[in-house]
Amino acid sequence: MDLQAGILQDGSPMESLEKQLICPICLEMFSKPVVILPCQHNLCRKCANDVFQAANPYWQSRGSLISGGRFRCPSCRHEVLLDRHGVYGLQRNLLVENIIDIYKQECSSRPLKKGEHPMCKEHEDERINIYCVTCEVPTCSMCKVFGAHKDCEVAPLQTVFQGQKTELNNCISMLVAGNDRIQTIISQLEDSCQSTEENSEAAKRELCARFEALAALLEEKKAELLQRICQEQADKTAFIQSLICQYKEQLEKSSRLVETAIQAAEETGGAAFLMVRPPDPPRGIVEASKGGRLDKIEQGYESMDAFSVSLEHLTEAVHALDFDPAEEDEEYFDGEEEEAEE
Repeated sequence: MDLQAGILQDGSPMESLEKQLICPICLEMFSKPVVILPCQHNLCRKCANDVFQAANPYWQSRGSLISGGRFRCPSCRHEVLLDRHGVYGLQRNLLVENIIDIYKQECSSRPLKKGEHPMCKEHEDERINIYCVTCEVPTCSMCKVFGAHKDCEVAPLQTVFQGQKTELNNCISMLVAGNDRIQTIISQLEDSCQSTEENSEAAKRELCARFEALAALLEEKKAELLQRICQEQADKTAFIQSLICQYKEQLEKSSRLVETAIQAAEETGGAAFLMVRPPDPPRGIVEASKGGRLDKIEQGYESMDAFSVSLEHLTEAVHALDFDPAEEDEEYFDGEEEEAEE
């Protein structure tokens, strides 16, 4: 707390000093001020304890075995972490206590000025020293005896002041505790948001890995089936090529026999005919006719219909792919909503 800067900013050093010595919770001068580390703001130890108890309702008492709690500084909203001693573990600000003592001594030695205490507007020489409960306004004794409040119910000003100030302090403590709880919920929601993003990224990576593995398996299966088709193609093609070779050889033999037979048929002389005709024509013709009894391929031999694959069931399974229902996660989310509403 920069007291010197606060004093220099105001024309009256004592008034500026008094503002610097006011607790932000009870709005009175510090009583046993404690330093909130590390923000260096000050609070009355009782006010700090009230705020701490409101923010940590399950923290029992001094010397409890429960670990320390946390609360937020009402001046700057900085989060303060305490050990198991609670606010009693905070350091007393002896410098501020000494300054308050000096200030009180200085104030007590100064003569009371007329303008320092509120005066009655109806009776200028009378100080406002009572409170009209009926009209809910402060007034003076003359107004009660002879003035507008003679028929009203009154009470000592100091009593009403202490009661209303205590009530206001309690309201401030409740507001501070409520703000702290709201801030805690906001922090939890922010953590949940971050966790949701991290879990989503992990789920995306897992999903991509599963689909990549499935795609790799499909590629492997496709390569295996293609290999089987290629092997069948090679076997059938080799067999057909061997038949073509056999038929070509037979065709060549038959063509030569036909050519020889034609040359012999063109001879007119008996001797010449017998010299050029094929030897043993009936046997050669029989041999040539064997070409029709060579191996043949069956009807539909070239078909590859046996290698047809039905993927309808896989297509239906892919279309039916979906995430597993997470009933436990839904119940947990509902529980979080109820807790947040409370």
